[in-house]
Amino acid sequence: MLKDKGNVAFRNGEYLDAEDLYTQAIQRLKLQKWDAAVNDCLKSIDLTASGQNHKAFYFLAQAQLALNHPHEALSSALTAYDQVRFPSPSTRTSPKDLETFSAFVLKCKKAKFAVRDRERLRRQGDLRAELEETLERAKSVELDHVTRSLDAMRLGNVEAKEQSEEISATYDGKRAELRKVFELADPTHHKPREVPDHLVDMITFEPMHDPVITKMGHSYERATIYEHLKRSPTDPLTRDPLTINDLRPNFGLKAACDEFWEGGASEWILDW
Repeated sequence: MLKDKGNVAFRNGEYLDAEDLYTQAIQRLKLQKWDAAVNDCLKSIDLTASGQNHKAFYFLAQAQLALNHPHEALSSALTAYDQVRFPSPSTRTSPKDLETFSAFVLKCKKAKFAVRDRERLRRQGDLRAELEETLERAKSVELDHVTRSLDAMRLGNVEAKEQSEEISATYDGKRAELRKVFELADPTHHKPREVPDHLVDMITFEPMHDPVITKMGHSYERATIYEHLKRSPTDPLTRDPLTINDLRPNFGLKAACDEFWEGGASEWILDW
């Protein structure tokens, strides 16, 4: 097995070979084998402690998020994204990697925020928080059933993945409906606390105040992209050449940002 070969290579001091073997093992782990994925990723990362291993951090983040550890997942995803943004000379990455990794960082960020929001409501003794936790437990039971079916070979890998995605989507829909009911019943206390994707700066993953747009159509927070260009004269998401002179104010997006902040976001944005 790949993991066994990786262990042998590790014991023999063949660190680069071990890294390759562990990375292959991680890639072959199926979505439901999260604990095994975490274990292999950590071993792979340990072998390359002083170097780049963005794929291992990315797989680690996926497993941590699936295990309902969004804080740890966000940390791992950010590390992977930073390594893809500024890769070592010997590392091959592509703009597609930047797009994939940045989207996953945002997913982790949202998951962490959702947990914090439920904790806030629970501290207030809010019924919505209790009901959302009930939905989360029910979802976990169904996902665990899929995992057991996969382990028992009653399901194939593709079917198990599809069923898991369907279960997650179903419960996401139920949670959205639940929140809408509470918002309609008590809009003062259940006003949605959401950060729209288009307002998020894809360098810091924070909502923007003063967005500027590149010639390729990507928008960033002005101060953030200026700082990035000091280190690398490229668009962070495409690696196309970019200078400060290529940037223009994004007035339409600025209006949306102003509306977001004026709507009371400053009162809760620290949880984001």
